[in-house]
Amino acid sequence: MASIFRRGGKRTGCWQIQWFDDTGKRRSKNSKTTDKSAAQRIANKLESDAALRRDGVIDAALDWIGKESQRTIDSHLADFEAKLRTGKRDAEHVRSTISYIRTIAKSAGFSSAADIQADGVNHFANDLGERRSSRTVEAYLIAFKAFTKWLTEHHKLPRDPLSSVKKPNPKTDRRRERRMLLPEEWRWLESVTNTAPPKYGMTGHERVLVYSTAIQSGLRSNELRSLMSSGLYLDSNPPYITCKGRSTKNKQDARQYVQSDLAAQLAAHIRTKAPKASVFGIASKDDATKMLREDLADARKEWLTDSKTPDERVRREQSDFLAEWNHDGKVFDFHALRHTTGAWLAMTGAHPKVVQQVLRHSSITLTMDTYGHLFPGQEADAVDRLRDFLGVPLADALRATGTDDQPQESPQSALHYAQQSERETVPEGAKQCANASGGPEDDTSSQVLRIPGFCERTPGFSAAEGTGLEPATRKRAPDFESGC
Repeated sequence: MASIFRRGGKRTGCWQIQWFDDTGKRRSKNSKTTDKSAAQRIANKLESDAALRRDGVIDAALDWIGKESQRTIDSHLADFEAKLRTGKRDAEHVRSTISYIRTIAKSAGFSSAADIQADGVNHFANDLGERRSSRTVEAYLIAFKAFTKWLTEHHKLPRDPLSSVKKPNPKTDRRRERRMLLPEEWRWLESVTNTAPPKYGMTGHERVLVYSTAIQSGLRSNELRSLMSSGLYLDSNPPYITCKGRSTKNKQDARQYVQSDLAAQLAAHIRTKAPKASVFGIASKDDATKMLREDLADARKEWLTDSKTPDERVRREQSDFLAEWNHDGKVFDFHALRHTTGAWLAMTGAHPKVVQQVLRHSSITLTMDTYGHLFPGQEADAVDRLRDFLGVPLADALRATGTDDQPQESPQSALHYAQQSERETVPEGAKQCANASGGPEDDTSSQVLRIPGFCERTPGFSAAEGTGLEPATRKRAPDFESGC
């Protein structure tokens, strides 16, 4: 039977309770009351519940969930944060995720896990959506939904209270769209920055190396900051740089190819650096963005000064050439250098799958959604190639498919016939079954984005004419020469 008593034989103070739980273990608890009869009722309740658990009347699992759901959100967040760190998540991702969860909990008035309700989260998302973009709202909801899913899977809540909460589609309200850097803009940025004074602890030439590497490799700001001298293989043919999975977005090692002239400059740059030293002295992500923004402004100022006549000066001032924001409301920030990688590759005629591999997109859908409008008329070319099949004589077509009165050919024979008759479209230079499954040998065939050649052979972007519009706004497509 449960007993109550006061410690040390005192006549005042709260009553203590002792009882045996469902496993037979002796338990003690402070009743937190000075009323003897109230303390006895609590003791009787604890003893009664222990008996019900022993007899299976009270489900121990549900009882555990009930207790866990009453814990504070902050106490659960400590465990959730430990889980994220154990999963080798990026430190910035962990910090932002915990911050998003705390912000929603505070705004909605959730103190314990049991307080979490879909209505409170929906109200928060609606209020935030009036001030911020859908992408930002989505980030908050992803973090909090991951938290409630974890609570449910670890038996801290009986069900997921946010299973009905839907994330917004960021494509319907993108408030921060990036633009690519025009080839002529790159020439001005490179020229002006090369001779500029040191800034953010980096010389002008080093900043140009950062921008060139970002465009040719498609590496993100944090990935560039993590590059070490030992990760640059500049003597290889072709040269390439590597970024460890702990610093990449998809947590996989990245091998990105660069041009030989950039490789030579990088080799000279790291000649005196230790193997574990950072290639570039970029202090933070914010510094990278500020650095590029200031260099872009200096290049535009120099471009405006280069005007030959007052009328040309007016035209240039009205242009968005080398401007941070263009007339369509698209911004050029540091991440736009990566956007430039994909755009230039698409415009040079690279296959969409190659662009996807260079940018390390998770799916071809992401590549096509972003750069699909820049790939030159491949749909029309594909339909035009049907002319060859439409012109195949009936007898030849029947023989190729084995549907004439002759003995039926195997599918392999029909395919061979079509190839020999040049009726099937085969990429130029392709070898039958060559590297079909991919492998190390595929690395040597990777395409490298040639910045200088691209810039020199892109017509219609003359700075002297005061233009600054993107290629998509022009009536004619650039005429690229082969080998660009």
